[in-house]
Amino acid sequence: MQRGLILDFGGVLTSSIPEAAAGFDRREGLPEGTLMHTVGRHPEGSALFAQLERGLISQAEWGEQTAELLGVDGADLLPRVLADLQIEPVIAEAAQRARAAGVRLALLSNSTGASPYDSYLGCDLKSMFDVVVLSGQGVAKPDPELYETTLHQLGLPGDACVFVDDTARNLPPAQALGIHTVLAAGPAQVIEHVESLLGIPLRERV
Repeated sequence: MQRGLILDFGGVLTSSIPEAAAGFDRREGLPEGTLMHTVGRHPEGSALFAQLERGLISQAEWGEQTAELLGVDGADLLPRVLADLQIEPVIAEAAQRARAAGVRLALLSNSTGASPYDSYLGCDLKSMFDVVVLSGQGVAKPDPELYETTLHQLGLPGDACVFVDDTARNLPPAQALGIHTVLAAGPAQVIEHVESLLGIPLRERV
């Protein structure tokens, strides 16, 4: 049976977002946890980030307003925030091993845009994935529409797919469609769970 693997970008295909945020705090001289609190729990800050992910405001607008909340310079805020984020090579290799084994590969990501800063780190997403579904036009995870679009473009039923995300609230809409889910807590844990669910090896055996 044809299978599908659906990956989030930040925190799954990349290094840890909290670690990148901690690096930003250190560079800017902010107390530890300031950035994560501001974009994740502060009422105004979290609303601004949600608008950015939904494509309702530009990177510049988000940077200017979020910088005011943080008390830092707003110039090029997004690239400064994401400066420590790197592609996680173990996950990238595992994803390509799955694809080589016949698994349909999709990216389902809440986007912070590609202009002027390419938050996808210059990755050629169209060559890496069979399907790319990004937030925007007022829609973002966990809106069910994005998950339905991903399955439609994969041409697969939910129960044939595995979805990996590092944010717990993004999993229930996938589960409601029958998609098997993995809450990412690190590369080794992700690969172990995905191997089990897909029934194929995704790493070198020694």
